[in-house]
Amino acid sequence: MNSARDFDVIVIGGGHAGAEAALAAARLGARTACVVLDPAAIGRMSCNPAIGGIAKGQLVREIDALGGEMGVVTDAAGIQFRMLNTRKGPAVRSPRAQCDRARYNQEMARRVGDCPGLTVVEGEAIELVARGKRIVGVRLADGSTLEAPATVLTTGTFLGGVLFAGDWQEGGGRLGERPASRISESLRGLGLRLGRHKTGTPPRLDGRTIDFESLELQPGDDPPRPFSFRTESLDLEQLPCWLTRTTPRTHEIIAANAHLSPMSQGRIQGVGPRYCPSVEDKVLRFPDRDQHLVFLEPEGRDTDDIYPNGISTSLPFEVQREFLRTIPGLEEVEFVRPGYAVEYDYLITDQIRADLSVAALDGLFAAGQINGTSGYEEAAAQGLVAGINAAHRALGREPLLLDRSSSYIGVMIDDLCRVNPREPYRMFTSRAEFRLLLRSDNADRRLAPVGRRLGLLDADRAASVADKERRIQTAIAVLATEWCDGKTLEAKLRRPEIGIEDLRDEPCLARLALRPDELAEVEAEVKYAGYVRRQAAQVEQLKRMEGRRIPREFDFDAVEGLSNESKGVLGRRRPLTVGEASRLAGVTPSDLNLLLTRLTS
Repeated sequence: MNSARDFDVIVIGGGHAGAEAALAAARLGARTACVVLDPAAIGRMSCNPAIGGIAKGQLVREIDALGGEMGVVTDAAGIQFRMLNTRKGPAVRSPRAQCDRARYNQEMARRVGDCPGLTVVEGEAIELVARGKRIVGVRLADGSTLEAPATVLTTGTFLGGVLFAGDWQEGGGRLGERPASRISESLRGLGLRLGRHKTGTPPRLDGRTIDFESLELQPGDDPPRPFSFRTESLDLEQLPCWLTRTTPRTHEIIAANAHLSPMSQGRIQGVGPRYCPSVEDKVLRFPDRDQHLVFLEPEGRDTDDIYPNGISTSLPFEVQREFLRTIPGLEEVEFVRPGYAVEYDYLITDQIRADLSVAALDGLFAAGQINGTSGYEEAAAQGLVAGINAAHRALGREPLLLDRSSSYIGVMIDDLCRVNPREPYRMFTSRAEFRLLLRSDNADRRLAPVGRRLGLLDADRAASVADKERRIQTAIAVLATEWCDGKTLEAKLRRPEIGIEDLRDEPCLARLALRPDELAEVEAEVKYAGYVRRQAAQVEQLKRMEGRRIPREFDFDAVEGLSNESKGVLGRRRPLTVGEASRLAGVTPSDLNLLLTRLTS
């Protein structure tokens, strides 16, 4: 075939980044093609069947506030919902949901397939078509060509993907699914620099062979709180998870066979995610630990498959079975499928701009693991931004640029552009210097106006968010003017021992009839107002004082709260100014705030 089909935007890949990118582009009025190896795999969860977690939950709430789909689909497919870090401050509380793997996949694939203006094209993209330094289309393996002024790469782990376990090795992005390798050569041929990253997944277990009665039960929150601001409430029976632990015998078996892993043999060159290591890495790196947590998570309502979170591995299959059976509750466990590692290509990220375009090639955008990140949530957030900006590029509109003060999405994209992560990038609350402002609960108030302005959020939803904002601000004003026992209610609420629940029956507040989530936001706004103002002032000071000198004898180890990674980097490089320190890989904006505070104290 040599026929060409015209579009405004082409999205290569249908994972979490690709689905969000294609939906966003089409909904903005761009004629969009989504090229996938298998249409049934759109939105498929390659690893853990869960959405959210620490900082990742904030990303999903921001996607939702802008008009993306991940939160809505999570609510439709969720089987257990929890808010993490509830004993800590609101800035680090993050929602997480265990999902029905099959239902999530089906629901996302349906939404992509039913979207007006979006065409799903089954095939393998093998070459980007360029005219000089401008990408004008994509050539498929069947010889056909798709043409468009904007293309988004969302290839996930499929870009040059190779799977490993022990001596076993084969090409693939997921078990049983072929890789997209030829497009890697096309990218190199266009002058782009690629690196290799590695990730892994644990074995899947047959729940019928697990002794759950001996394990620690982990239920969901009651009542469950929705992920999406567009979901009014959740009416579902939640499924439990269970907690177990590795044993000294587990560690003996893993240590004795660690030399059989492809990483130890040098067959994998890519760097893996530091914060999600394989179980063999855990055992070798922490020899003093005699146990590690393993969370047993159901993969759906209509399956017995269990996901053992915490024991990702690429050891030989027979070794996996042996060490699994030393874990309490798993003494007679059987595989559904073994664990494995996957190595894949990614773009060196200094080639990425703030709108997620590729600097060297006009009309090309990239999102997800191709940009050196890990995780469904990081991928989906980038996909949404890349899809918006690809559509804007094709339709002659200004790009969407999210900054660090507006969103975790802005923090992540700025981090990717600022430093080249040597390992897969994962979002943490500590990366955001404005995290008191960037809470999971207020993502709609922060970003719904942006979603409405773009055209991704409908008028009714935007009006609902505006009404919520008015109600919260009214409540804050009431607290500042109503007195009780010689103090304003606002002053009382600022006391650490007083919570909003202690004041909700006050007549002035009760009349407003705020929902529980709105009351919680009022509490956060009041309690942390001073910290927020101070934090914003520190950032402004940081911008003004980039040239501030750091004494040569300065003791970085003495800076309380500075991460060990930053202490190591700063101690080795000995930067002369705050500006120089800000550009060192591994030094976060939060670290810089701590450093600046010490320098000016």
